[in-house]
Amino acid sequence: MPSFKIIVIGGGAAGFFGAITAAETFPDADITLLEKNKTVLNKVRISGGGRCNVTHDCFDNRKLIKNYPRGETFLRPLLKQFDAASTVRWFESRGVRLKTEADGRMFPVTDSSETIITCLLQEARRLGIQIRTSCGVKSLTQRDGKWQIDLLSDETLLADRVLVAVGGYPQAASYGWIPDLENSSDSPTALVSPVPSLFTFNTPGNPLLALAGVAVPDAIVRLVGTKQEQRGPVLITHWGFSGPAVLRLSAWAARDLAQLEYRHEIRINWLAALNENQIREQIQAFRQQHPKKQVASQALFGLPNRLWTALATEAGITPTDRWAELAGKAQNRLINLLTNSTYAVSGKSTFKDEFVTCGGLATTAVKSETLESLTQPGLFFAGEVLDVDGITGGFNFQNAWTTGFVAGKHIGL
Repeated sequence: MPSFKIIVIGGGAAGFFGAITAAETFPDADITLLEKNKTVLNKVRISGGGRCNVTHDCFDNRKLIKNYPRGETFLRPLLKQFDAASTVRWFESRGVRLKTEADGRMFPVTDSSETIITCLLQEARRLGIQIRTSCGVKSLTQRDGKWQIDLLSDETLLADRVLVAVGGYPQAASYGWIPDLENSSDSPTALVSPVPSLFTFNTPGNPLLALAGVAVPDAIVRLVGTKQEQRGPVLITHWGFSGPAVLRLSAWAARDLAQLEYRHEIRINWLAALNENQIREQIQAFRQQHPKKQVASQALFGLPNRLWTALATEAGITPTDRWAELAGKAQNRLINLLTNSTYAVSGKSTFKDEFVTCGGLATTAVKSETLESLTQPGLFFAGEVLDVDGITGGFNFQNAWTTGFVAGKHIGL
């Protein structure tokens, strides 16, 4: 009797997790994983600065799904099958202990992504999964009840089931080899136009660029002209602004920013915990207590000294100006800069080589409980190829583990 053949396209986190789960669930299946690059798990390798941010310490699924700008409703039932707690148990049961950092990110205790890569490779080999690299796919078609995979090398493979887990593509045309999934009643459009998500802002000409490396732990970044804003740490870089607040804003406002062609303005409130009246009152109190101190030399509100000095200079305050002599207009300018600094953004930069896509195959094109195509039986999807993306912090990997597990669990039925 011929074996049941499953082919997984994509050697990333979702592809490996789907292949491993399928092999464990359907031990008689013949499973092959195809990767177009020379090496597998490349995104795992660079994630978290080479440490791999496996997931997030958030075991309440109602809170977890709030970290996905796209895919919240879609992920809700899937997390019932495999959530963050499941991820921790899965890796720890295979000898990989995870640790939680102060911001909730979870890493292997080794602080090395190679620990995760080794675990996944060992599991795949133990289960007899064939891993083939340098195997780019040219086309995928269904013929006589089988799936035909034509490779760029002109080799042809046949499979009973296929899992597509190729990650996100930056251009819509790159999805062209995937069969048409459109269904006029269930899925008006199967492809949601891809745009970048999770990036930093370039602000050429910004006077703060000389302060690269300075960080503020609690700020608010707003996208001018919209209601989009995010609160959290902000990092000044050589090219502009980064940090969790900026990255979250880039994710939630991904489509707005694409429409603006990444040319827009942001406003930063460097003192997120205080309102303008509180700031003014604290400044007045400090003026009365320390009238002879120079304004620009000593930062208030716990701000970094270099940032305080730069904002004071921008407000027109000289290095020798003392609090007792400070004009009301100069003080007002300083308060405005502390709470409402405006910067012109012209372009973006990928965050630490971690490219994330907003867009991809519409989640309405797959069955919500199994991730099988609604219109192409035997074709499954997992990972970022779907229109699901999370903010930074381990949420995109959790999507990979969850969808990979669900697809792998059902692909042999």
